[in-house]
Amino acid sequence: MIRFLPASARATVPWKNGGGVTREIAAMPEGADMHDFAWRVSLAEVGADGPFSAFPDVDRTLTVVEGAGMDLTVGGARQLVNTRYVPRDFRGDVPTDCRLLDGPVVNLNVMWRRGAGATAPTVAVVRGRLRVCAGALVVALDGTAQVAGLTLEPYDAVQLGDEEAVLHARGRAAVIGLSLPADAPLA
Repeated sequence: MIRFLPASARATVPWKNGGGVTREIAAMPEGADMHDFAWRVSLAEVGADGPFSAFPDVDRTLTVVEGAGMDLTVGGARQLVNTRYVPRDFRGDVPTDCRLLDGPVVNLNVMWRRGAGATAPTVAVVRGRLRVCAGALVVALDGTAQVAGLTLEPYDAVQLGDEEAVLHARGRAAVIGLSLPADAPLA
């Protein structure tokens, strides 16, 4: 079964530290909270400098999709994130501090829990035509996209079921390949 995940249906959740808000696109298991997800994909609006929340035993891939970017300090090491649409990996349980380069940003945030039975997802930002594997999550970023007979506007998403599909991205789209345990249901 294919799941259409429209941007308009997402709830806005403020961060604990007040530095931004997040909108969850999808998580496994569905309905999981921040303490028991195997993986989670969201859009985060970062509106102020400050620390990122710590997520024990979680790895993250962050992709800037709006704004000038951020200067991160991850575990004491500087990581400049100033190019849109380039996924960056870092550990979610390492202290991370953020300084915005020139105003607010929006990030596509992919998180997965180490040891939860799923391997690290692949995150690619593409444009044009691409065959997408079964179970993948596709998020339109800066233009429209068609996949599995659906048209996606910016930030709409589709999670494919047990069949692959062809993506036609007129702008950029994120394709997130999710590896799940053999007994986990697809969308």
